[in-house]
Amino acid sequence: MKSRILVAVAGVPILVYVVLWAPSAVMLIALCLLAGIGSMELQQCVSGVKRSELVGMSAGAAVFTVAWHYDRPQTLALLLVLETLIFFGYAISKGGEVKFNQTMAGLFGSIAIGWSFSSFLRLEASGIHRAYLLLPFILSFACDTFAYFSGLTLGKHKLAPKVSPKKTVEGSIGGLLGNVACGLLFAWVMDRWFGGGIGYGPMALMALVCGAVSQIGDLSFSLIKREFGVKDYGHLFLEHGGVLDRFDSVLFVAPVVELVFKYVSDF
Repeated sequence: MKSRILVAVAGVPILVYVVLWAPSAVMLIALCLLAGIGSMELQQCVSGVKRSELVGMSAGAAVFTVAWHYDRPQTLALLLVLETLIFFGYAISKGGEVKFNQTMAGLFGSIAIGWSFSSFLRLEASGIHRAYLLLPFILSFACDTFAYFSGLTLGKHKLAPKVSPKKTVEGSIGGLLGNVACGLLFAWVMDRWFGGGIGYGPMALMALVCGAVSQIGDLSFSLIKREFGVKDYGHLFLEHGGVLDRFDSVLFVAPVVELVFKYVSDF
């Protein structure tokens, strides 16, 4: 708990500053760092080594995906094709030394993780209030926090014991309800002081959906860790692990929030 508080006290103000007030270039740099470190952590998990050419390639490709999207989003498909050719070309050049799961980890890290973090750039470019860029974090961290305390106090029935033994059905439900409450609070703040105009009904529905997506993201990256026998992806956030330990849910929620704002007229 002390570690949770320490990370929150140090990290939340930085996160809020970067999202709300920092120049776009600063946010770009932060997203590039998160994507690069996250992709590196995934490759280290799958490959079982801390340093290698493939680890460096994975980190660099993820950074390049975010930066490329910022500079020339209309040609992003070209980058994804190039990254696929590069990773498989590297595997071929190694004559079987690089396994398929390592190649896929590199591609997933560079394409999926890079694309997910670049969701914040697309949200900003859409012209909405920058406060809405906080939603992927709120609707991920709130679900995780409420699920943790609900499971700790009420948890009896295991949710996915073979993937994450400590998670419970009661915790999951608590996380969903807490997510809705935080989503509605966010909508109220936006309506009250920023003229947000976001409906409470749509907000509650989005928070519920994002809560479910957040838990899928959390369990998905837990599944990968369990398969490769890794406790944490890294130690960037002290006892909380690395980027993928802290932002696993955000990686799933951010594209969902982006799609909601892009396609749902009620928002």
